[in-house]
Amino acid sequence: MTIHSGHPFLEPPHERRVARRLRARLVAPVTVWAARGPAARRAGLTVSSVLVADGEPARLLGLLDDESDLWPLLRAEGRTAVSLLAPDDSAVADVFAGLAPSPGGAFRTGQWVDTDWGPVLQDRSWVGALLVGEPSRVGWSLLVELEVAHVGLVDEAGALAYLRGRYVPVATHQ
Repeated sequence: MTIHSGHPFLEPPHERRVARRLRARLVAPVTVWAARGPAARRAGLTVSSVLVADGEPARLLGLLDDESDLWPLLRAEGRTAVSLLAPDDSAVADVFAGLAPSPGGAFRTGQWVDTDWGPVLQDRSWVGALLVGEPSRVGWSLLVELEVAHVGLVDEAGALAYLRGRYVPVATHQ
């Protein structure tokens, strides 16, 4: 058996979609969107395609996988909680992206607190938001628009970002 340093299923650069290669060069915030449904059922999803539009009210836009466990709960409940991840939260990001196991369920990775909006990662900044209208299909994702209804800010030492297929810690200055 031979161990290689490269990814065994990654296409050579000339065969990759150019839009995906472009997207990989844009720094993206790493968040976990979580919703709570009937009988305390919970679901979450790592989302890096996120944009905040300031205004009255402020809006949060995100690209979601419509086949994720999160989307049916968000659609049914009409609300979600969005946790902003910190530099040491890469394990949480991988679990909610479906890239790593979490024995006992995804919410066993990290410390979670239930809110009226859904579960949020303890000691992290977060947003409680309401679903606005129907999403539209953009590429292979749903473009979801949320109204920002609550913001919980925490003084964090930094943020977690995604760039060129890797998590990147971002230092914040006050």
